[in-house]
Amino acid sequence: MTLHWVPATDRIDLLADPVAGAVANLEGVEVAEIDPGLADTAAFCEQYGVTLDESANCVVVAAKRGGETRYAACMVLATMRVDVNGVVRKHLDARKASFAPMADAVELTGMEYGGITPLGLPGEWPILVDAHVAEHARVVIGSGVRRSKLAVSGATLAGLKGAEVLSLTG
Repeated sequence: MTLHWVPATDRIDLLADPVAGAVANLEGVEVAEIDPGLADTAAFCEQYGVTLDESANCVVVAAKRGGETRYAACMVLATMRVDVNGVVRKHLDARKASFAPMADAVELTGMEYGGITPLGLPGEWPILVDAHVAEHARVVIGSGVRRSKLAVSGATLAGLKGAEVLSLTG
């Protein structure tokens, strides 16, 4: 299957509402419609000819300290694993950090599971962008829904409000 990329602002019908609001203020973000049954990274890459190192995943982390839970988004290449209990926990100054439960991630972001993206997240959330993602000229990420994907530069992700670039893989 072939991806047909168009400016994301031309097809806001392919974006979750919070994502549509966020892309209005960004340049160079493109969207392509996909089969929602192929939204998971491995299936998507295989079917659409995108390599895993061109694809980045957004992982929602719940960080806890003193009875308070704070959330953060972590962007890593699909070939890498986020060091949640080491790098992320320490960076967020948390006693405990773990992947956020799916229901919480969906409710808090207003996005579909499997499509969560850093564009349009709640403003108080830190966005931790792995250095490998930040240096990419173009990565494919979620669009907030399972029926499309976004293409964006790593520099755009690194420049998002609340974004910090660091090595997330330990």
